[in-house]
Amino acid sequence: QVQLVESGGGLVQAGDSLRLSCAASGRTFSSSAVGWFRQAPGKDREFVASINWAGTERRYADSVKGRFTISRDNAKNTVDLQMNSLKPDDTAVYYCAAKETILVPTARYDYRYWGQGTQVTVSS
Repeated sequence: QVQLVESGGGLVQAGDSLRLSCAASGRTFSSSAVGWFRQAPGKDREFVASINWAGTERRYADSVKGRFTISRDNAKNTVDLQMNSLKPDDTAVYYCAAKETILVPTARYDYRYWGQGTQVTVSS
């Protein structure tokens, strides 16, 4: 069992940066892949980034590649998403998700545990 809590969202201007954090509790977090997803109003939840249990493999959506960076600290049970050069299209509720696996899933339905989400709003 893994519990996830996101933080760090807020209202920023285009071009600004934000750092989201996903804090986890549960014995299996260090053996879990973690993904970040986002959902804008009226749209499906979409993949943003994911990282494997060891922090050695990462995946990114094309829309955020080069701007966002995912990282993890298993000693602190946290996974962060550094978001730079934010655009109004990045506005959404951001969720972290986890699954015990050696793979690096990018599909929403591959993840078992989900946080409640944190709102990111980017004004133009």
